[in-house]
Amino acid sequence: MSPLEFPGSWRPNQSSTVALYEQLRLRVIELADGGILAVGTKLPAVRSLAEQLDVAPHTVARAYKELEAAGVVATRGRNGTVVCARDDRWSALAAVAASYSAAAKAQGASFAEAVQLLAAAYDAD
Repeated sequence: MSPLEFPGSWRPNQSSTVALYEQLRLRVIELADGGILAVGTKLPAVRSLAEQLDVAPHTVARAYKELEAAGVVATRGRNGTVVCARDDRWSALAAVAASYSAAAKAQGASFAEAVQLLAAAYDAD
C-alpha cells in the first residue's frame, strides 16, 4: 500500500462498540508495525482522511493525537504527520513507562497493583 492508497479500502466499523478513533489508531499501528506504512510515510491530512473515512475531523485528530503521544507518528507542522521509526516509538514508550513506574512506587503501589491500573487504563475507552 503506497501512502497515496492509505487508508485503501479500510473503513472503520460504524456499528462496532470500539470507538472510531480507536479503530483508526489501531489500524495505523497495525500497518506501521507490519511495515506497510514505512517509516517517514506521510499520512493524509486530518480533514482529507475524515472525508475519506466518512467520520468527523475530530475523530481523525484524536487518533493522530494519541498516535503521536505513543510515538507512532510525529506531526511536523506544514510537512504533515509521518510514521516514526519503531525504535523511536519504543524509546518514547519506555520513557513514559519509567515515569509511571516511578510514580506507582512513590505511591506505594505493588507491581501487581501498578499493572492492574495500567490494564484498566489501557482498556478504558
